[in-house]
Amino acid sequence: MKKDPVEELQKIISESSNIVFFGGAGVSTESGIPDFRSVDGLYHQQWDYPPEVILSHSFFMKNPEEFYRFYRAKMLCEAQPNPAHKKLAALEKTGKLKAVITQNIDNLHQMAGSKKVLELHGSVYRNHCMKCGAFYDVEYIKSTQGVPRCPKCGGIIKPDVVLYEESLDSQVLQESVRVISQAEVMIIGGTSLSVYPAASLIDYFRGSHLVVINRDPTPRDSMAQIVISQPIGEVFAQIQE
Repeated sequence: MKKDPVEELQKIISESSNIVFFGGAGVSTESGIPDFRSVDGLYHQQWDYPPEVILSHSFFMKNPEEFYRFYRAKMLCEAQPNPAHKKLAALEKTGKLKAVITQNIDNLHQMAGSKKVLELHGSVYRNHCMKCGAFYDVEYIKSTQGVPRCPKCGGIIKPDVVLYEESLDSQVLQESVRVISQAEVMIIGGTSLSVYPAASLIDYFRGSHLVVINRDPTPRDSMAQIVISQPIGEVFAQIQE
């Protein structure tokens, strides 16, 4: 008789004290935030330019008005944490989960209560003036129209989001490598593992149990001890701390 994969995951979590979670867009889609690559994702919607062009450094520098038109419409989503975010925060509180490494920029893990969140691609909740470095929160960006400018010096305000053509933060990368390489259990969730260099971080895992939770197949399924092809919120809703 084939074992239930969620029950297997529960057993691993119950017996482990050093878990790292690595997540992508699929963790947030269940909170209503669109992803890029699904059938109804942003790549399949009609804009004058593809999302990967609009969300590039060079496009931002040349066409900040069009960048912010797309950014406000598609990246500043009102959303609440779902059962996956909440259960991960609860597992961290028990001491079992050591870190969340996320490719998402929506702050939902922090809203759910997670403390150790490594944001590979930055956050829409942080914004800085490109001229004087002054900080502005997401509410300030929402309160402006067109290209937001710094009231102190007039410089353009840029989100602390890693755009295409930009490098990932080296400190975030180093800490991600550290926690992954020390982890006993790694749970990969809600990601196709197609975005690099983020996806290559999986190579640093040397632990005992690799788990993949994703609706569609990933390049790491063959390496995983457990593969669960169910919505991640539904899976974590069944997990006990």
